Amino acid sequence: MMRGRRIPIALPNTGALSRRRHTLYIRSAIIVFILFAFLQFHVINYDSSETGSNDSTNYSTAAILQMVPPVFHKYLTGKPRNSTHGQNGTHVGAEGPRTVNISEILRMIQRYNEFQTVLNEDIYGPLQNDSVIIVVQVHKRITYLRHLIVSLAQARDISRTLLVFSHDYYDDDINDLVQSIDFCKVMQIFYPFSIQTHPNEFPGADPGDCPRDIKKEQALLRKCNNALHPDLYGHYREAKFTQTKHHWWWKANRVFDQLEVTKYHTGMVVFLEEDHYVAEDFLHILELMFRKSQDLCSKCNILSLGTYLKTFNYYTYNKKVEVTPWISSKHNMGMTFNRTTWYDIVRCARHFCEYDDYNWDWSLQHVSQQCLKQKLHVMVVKGPRVFHIGECGVHHKKSNCESNQVISKVQKVLKAARGSQQLFPRSISLTQTSLVKKTKLRKGNGGWGDQRDHQLCFNMTLVGR
Repeated sequence: MMRGRRIPIALPNTGALSRRRHTLYIRSAIIVFILFAFLQFHVINYDSSETGSNDSTNYSTAAILQMVPPVFHKYLTGKPRNSTHGQNGTHVGAEGPRTVNISEILRMIQRYNEFQTVLNEDIYGPLQNDSVIIVVQVHKRITYLRHLIVSLAQARDISRTLLVFSHDYYDDDINDLVQSIDFCKVMQIFYPFSIQTHPNEFPGADPGDCPRDIKKEQALLRKCNNALHPDLYGHYREAKFTQTKHHWWWKANRVFDQLEVTKYHTGMVVFLEEDHYVAEDFLHILELMFRKSQDLCSKCNILSLGTYLKTFNYYTYNKKVEVTPWISSKHNMGMTFNRTTWYDIVRCARHFCEYDDYNWDWSLQHVSQQCLKQKLHVMVVKGPRVFHIGECGVHHKKSNCESNQVISKVQKVLKAARGSQQLFPRSISLTQTSLVKKTKLRKGNGGWGDQRDHQLCFNMTLVGR
C-alpha cells in the first residue's frame, strides 16, 4: 500500500508556545535576581563609621591576632628590652628606651643615612634592576605600622623586593620593629630636617615665628620671622603640617637619586604610608598592571593599588582596572611609578615647592596640571589591594582612635576574597570608564606661603645623580 506524501498543516494557535516563552522569561528573571542577591550579599563594606555602637562583632586584639598566622605574631607584640646595642650603636636598657638628646639623635640619623645598610641582603641577594622597591613613610604610629608589616609579610613574592622605611621620627621601638623584619631586604632612611630634631628652630616652630592667626599688619609691627609671607588665606606656617610635604619630597629624591642600592634601578617604586594595609596579591596585581599598561593605557605613568571607596565588590571588580587622569584625592594610595616618571616630576620642582598647599599630593596635582607636557594618568584597580586603616592622624581626629575595628574589617574582607578565590586573577581587564569631567584648576589649601619652606624644598631637589 502506498503512503501519500504528508502535507504540513498549520495548527491552531492554542497559546502553549507563548506560555512556554513566558515561563522561560520568568525563570530567567528569577535566576538573575538570585545571582544579583548573591553578589550583593558579598558586597564588602569596611567603613568603620557606619558601624554603630550596638555592633556585637568582636574587634578585640585577641580576635585580630587570631586572624594572623602565628609566625607573624612577633611583629604585633613588643619585646621586653634587655641591655643591648641596636644597629648602628643605639642603646636600650632594661627600663626601656634611653632618653637621648637631640644631638645624639642627629648623630644616629647621620650614621643611618651615611651607611645605607641593607638588612637581609645576605639572605635574599642584591636588588635587581627591575625588582619592586616599596617605600613606606613613617611617623610614629607604631600600632598601624605593625599591621602594615604583617600584611607585607604575607604578600606573595615579597622576598624579591626591597622595603625602604623613611622616618621623620627617631624611635627605638620603631627601629627594633623594622630591624626584626626577616622576610625581605630592608633599609631605613631618616628625614634629617624633622620637627623632632629642630623643635625650636626652622623647620620646626621657632619662637620668633608669627602665630598662625595673627594679621599681617600686626605681624609686620611685631617683626616676627615670616611676617611678609602668610599663605593665601592670611595664615602663617605650622610646622606640624609642613613636615609631611617636605618629608615626601625628600624621600622621593633620596630613593631615586641618592641611594647606592638604587643607582641602576629601573623598576617600579611603590609608595605606602604607615597606616596602609596590603592584600597578599598586591605584587601579583602590580605585575599584571605593568605588563598590560602599554596595551590598556600607553599614556599612563602612574599605577595605583588603592581606592578610598568604602564599599566594593570583589566578585565584580577583582580583576578590573580603570584608566583616568590622576586625581590627588583618589589615586594617592599605593601609588607606583618609575624613574622616568620621577624625572618628569622633579623637573617641575618649582611648581611643587612654591605651590601654596601643604599637601604633597595636591602639589603633585598642580605639577601635573601646570607643568608636565603629558599630564599624569593612572591605571587604578577597582578591587583595592591597598587599604587605609588609619583612623587618626594629622588631618583626622576622632573621639575613638582605636585601630582594631578597621583592621578587623580589612582582615575579613581579604579572608572572604581569599575563600572565594577572588585574589590572584590570571589576567586583568579594563572596565568601562565613565566620562571624566575636565579637572578644574583648584585653589591650594594654603599652609605653604613661607619662603623658607620653598627654599628648603628646593635644597632637597636633585635632578639626576
